[in-house]
Amino acid sequence: MHQSMPLSGIDALVVRCPNWVGDVVMATPAFECLRRGLPDAHITALIRPYARGVIEPSPWFDRIVDCDDGSLAGMRRIRAGLAVPRPQAGIMFTNSPRSWLSLRMAGVRRVYGYRRDLHGWLLHGGPRPAAGPRPMQDYYLDLCRHLGLEPPPRPKPSLYTDAALDAAGDELLRGYGIAAGDTVIGLNPGARFGSSKCWPAEYYARLAELLQDSFSCRLLLLTGPGEEDIARSILQRSRATLIDTSQRLASLAELKPLIRRCNLLITNDTGPRHFAVAFDVPAIVLMGSTNPVYTASNLERTEVLRRDDVPCSPCHQKTCPLGHHDCMRKITPETVLAAAKRALPG
Repeated sequence: MHQSMPLSGIDALVVRCPNWVGDVVMATPAFECLRRGLPDAHITALIRPYARGVIEPSPWFDRIVDCDDGSLAGMRRIRAGLAVPRPQAGIMFTNSPRSWLSLRMAGVRRVYGYRRDLHGWLLHGGPRPAAGPRPMQDYYLDLCRHLGLEPPPRPKPSLYTDAALDAAGDELLRGYGIAAGDTVIGLNPGARFGSSKCWPAEYYARLAELLQDSFSCRLLLLTGPGEEDIARSILQRSRATLIDTSQRLASLAELKPLIRRCNLLITNDTGPRHFAVAFDVPAIVLMGSTNPVYTASNLERTEVLRRDDVPCSPCHQKTCPLGHHDCMRKITPETVLAAAKRALPG
């Protein structure tokens, strides 16, 4: 990084991480870019508590502080968490005035981010966003470029585990009776964003039967806290033998070794699909309500199944505004099975 660049001379930096899990994973090449460009700086990640396990552990950050900026008390906790060392600058990978305010209240004098909407004028510096949708990985890296940093030559999401997390994952897999030579297919039927992203539970139930009839495989139903009803609905509807993780999977961190163990992940367009990319696991993504351009990076081992004949898609609504949910219901279990056979030939 050239000494005339905005972050020259920075000894302590805070990074306001994206809010959504998938966005956090797609921002990891930008985190790598920051670490490489500022090798001697103390870099703190400010992140939502539920997403902490995504980046912990990692080589990018010296410290992780939970971000709860929904109240004055929460902002005071952020200020206390950033007290030592006090960051000289902050980078926002979010776009809300609240993110800027929480950093300023914590004493961060120079805040950089995208100059969007009116709060863009409050930033110390940053680019204007390009017109139209683009891959989020590129969106985050372009902010780094604006700050004079050199992105990785072949940017790709990456995630990390440590010995303790690996041991916990191995224990879970042993508890599920999964052996080293087993073919494991993960099914990820939830979506924190809302039901519009969810393929119907009865379709997952039928797909599980088709997969078990077609492959000699173990089926991991990857559901965690808050998704027990989805898991229950699938289990009640399917005659397939499914391994339900909802009772033992406690965090996103524990999900990492499970997805890394899968030979194939079949998933809604939600955060864990990007875990598969980071771990080079083949994935089939069932997409309806969202624009595929935002996630159109590193798809070499990912097949996106989406119906182009649904005029109301993408709507980006949390629930289907028309009630029919055709964007997802028109993707049949048989279509997904065919994609699974392409991903796991033989």
